[in-house]
Amino acid sequence: LFFYVLPEAQAWRAVFFVGLLPALLVFVIRRFVAEPEVFKAGRKRSEQRGQEASFLAIFSRPILKTTILSALISTGSLGGNYTLSIWLPAYLKTVRGLSVLNTGGFLAVMICGAFTGYVVGSYLTDRIGRRKHFVVFAVGSLITVYAYTLIPISNAAMFFLGFPLGFFSSGIFAAIGAYYTELFPTPIRASGQGFAFNFGRGVGAMFPMLVGYLSARMPLGTAIGVFALFAYVLVLGALLFLPETRGRELTAEA
Repeated sequence: LFFYVLPEAQAWRAVFFVGLLPALLVFVIRRFVAEPEVFKAGRKRSEQRGQEASFLAIFSRPILKTTILSALISTGSLGGNYTLSIWLPAYLKTVRGLSVLNTGGFLAVMICGAFTGYVVGSYLTDRIGRRKHFVVFAVGSLITVYAYTLIPISNAAMFFLGFPLGFFSSGIFAAIGAYYTELFPTPIRASGQGFAFNFGRGVGAMFPMLVGYLSARMPLGTAIGVFALFAYVLVLGALLFLPETRGRELTAEA
């Protein structure tokens, strides 16, 4: 919409500005969302014992494996998503020959798929379990990324393929909050979740940069496909060594 009503040089800046608005929800959450009872009970118990949870506890021997593997899941999920969201507009414009306005239609289909993936994924992760959810969405991402970037298909086929591409590459995140909550003990849950997700965010953010480097040596579509496929294989590999947690009861101790 912004590209229709504003010059191209200003339109993308307006999009970024609108993207800041959801940050205002932080004030609503702080005002109206209470701390979980299990967290308050755990904090009270720690105070009574004179103990305070340390951030470094997530690297202790009993938890280190969980910390590393959950960080790898985040790296793969976010790295794959960043690669697609950052490079697909350039791919559509430079490789497929679409204009800026035409790429908007392709990306809109992908965004609709992403929203649907978030909603469906939130139900699916409770129905089939956390690990199966990640497997379904990682494999779905592998297939659609391969077809989108590495198989010669028409622009019409690519247009419709954008929906499942967005569905799987974004819907994979629907399980992360629940899964990491159940993997880490209550006293260090916030530290474990925060580190695992943001480690993945930081390392995954390097994937698009490496795609740019690699695209100087191979076609852009191939470079996008290679890094996205690596990202989702990383998710599947990490899952092999983590347990299923659906139905696990959270307590003040763990």
